[in-house]
Amino acid sequence: MAESFARSGAVARFDAKTQAEARSHRPNTNAMKIACSSATFARAFVAREMTQLEWLDIAANELEVDAVVFASEQFARTDAEHCAQLKKVATDLGLAVAAIDAAELLSDGGESWLDVATMLGAPIAIVRAPVASDDPSAWSAFVDRLKTRAREAKRANVTLALRNVPGTIIASIDDAKRVAKDVDSAWLRFEIDVSTAGSHGDVSSLLEDAVVVAYGIASIACFATVDDDDAPTLIRELKRYRGCVVLEASDSGERGAFHDALARFATLRARALAAVV
Repeated sequence: MAESFARSGAVARFDAKTQAEARSHRPNTNAMKIACSSATFARAFVAREMTQLEWLDIAANELEVDAVVFASEQFARTDAEHCAQLKKVATDLGLAVAAIDAAELLSDGGESWLDVATMLGAPIAIVRAPVASDDPSAWSAFVDRLKTRAREAKRANVTLALRNVPGTIIASIDDAKRVAKDVDSAWLRFEIDVSTAGSHGDVSSLLEDAVVVAYGIASIACFATVDDDDAPTLIRELKRYRGCVVLEASDSGERGAFHDALARFATLRARALAAVV
């Protein structure tokens, strides 16, 4: 039956233009999901005070987030058995695997992280551009590498999410737009770090191509309190965004304080949702 529908044209191609039009008419739902990355707990991992399984338990039962991002630096093993265990525990805890953050994916041999993403059930692999260079060939070499990885990502059914990072080739939203045009692949999308991306207009102009949004919390104690303007602004900016917002901290510090910050943000999100129901 599906084949006959396709042949008759009854199944419309849901292309980028159609998706953009759908987003433009989407109500102010504030249906974003809250996620955390294992990178926030980097110190605990380095000190061997935490394992990935313990982090998953913390994410679900202490931080109470909706989804998680596995940072490649925290993998002691990447074999199928270990990845299957992580995926199963995340499922049992009710956590969605939002993405894998694989800094090495664009390096030589880095395509193996696409296999890890597949084994984890991660639909997205976050990547970063190399450091900015005066070499005129640097941009074309970067684009060529991205094109190659995008083809490999398509075969793995994993979407690449290129993150804007100050000091790299992709430091700004304009840089991201340029590389999107040059690579021209549906398998290259973006993780927007809104805390470094610039003005609201810049963020809005790329939001339809963002599959992940990141926000660096400057002060855990202040975030989403009555004295904080940043959290309400973030919720307003992302009013039509339905993906994961990865709330990051340079160091989680006291986990209770980090949980409280995330809980306050979740409350603001719920109030925004209630306001339009």
